[in-house]
Amino acid sequence: MTTQGERTPTPGEGQDGRAGQRTGGGAGGTGGTAGATAAARRRGPRLTGRRAVGWVVVIGVVVAGGWVITRPTPGDYIPGLGPSKADSARTPPVVGSPPPTTDPEGLNADNLFPAQRPVEAIGYKARRNGIRQGEKCDEVLQDRTQELLKDSGCQAYLTVSFTGVDRPVLSSVTLLRFADPSTAAKAADALRSKPGAVAFILADTNIAPAQSGGGKPGSEARIEAVGHYVTVASSRPAGATAPGTPGATGPTPTSTGSGEPNLDEATRALSYAAGQPFVWM
Repeated sequence: MTTQGERTPTPGEGQDGRAGQRTGGGAGGTGGTAGATAAARRRGPRLTGRRAVGWVVVIGVVVAGGWVITRPTPGDYIPGLGPSKADSARTPPVVGSPPPTTDPEGLNADNLFPAQRPVEAIGYKARRNGIRQGEKCDEVLQDRTQELLKDSGCQAYLTVSFTGVDRPVLSSVTLLRFADPSTAAKAADALRSKPGAVAFILADTNIAPAQSGGGKPGSEARIEAVGHYVTVASSRPAGATAPGTPGATGPTPTSTGSGEPNLDEATRALSYAAGQPFVWM
């Protein structure tokens, strides 16, 4: 029973006539929880400390591996991977002491004539073989009793043997270093006055016998003063050393339509290749 002006409360209303908040609040709470779960799924798994450490380790390994592969090494066919085992087995022989690593102008065969790359100049191609080097320059002479380089101011020498890639030609190139261009020019004149004075080395670094009768046409040495260096280049037919001579190497040249191998071409090409690095020194 109600008094005048009052109405009977409907189900779900409280004493003050407002709808109850419990049911509505429960529905709203359920919807909010579902929305938060969906948002978390969209964001993905939370980055924990353990996962962060794992990613740092993986990135470090990848960066280190890339540095090793891309780090260049002289003589590599593919930078960072190094030459093959077969290439290492064919390393040319070396006689003498290498130049000091602190010498910026050291006669270093690996810098001037890399073993893995043929020398190409003026249409001629040759591959490096044996090496002789040192600071006693009279060691390059065929007859050391001549003393052509005594008191000449020669500081160091490098002699390299070459074999023609596609032609049966052997070549020997000698580089002599002096203090200045004037002393180099005087030494070059002294060597020109004695043809055949500079020894010819073979692929195994042995010294070939001196040629008799002036040798074959085109086999005369080219002697050039380039800056404060002197280059001496000469060539011979492969297999020209007498049978049984220590150091004899290379096939005996066969007769071709053009006759003997062009020794002068090989000598000019290697003389140019030897002097080119010193033109501006």
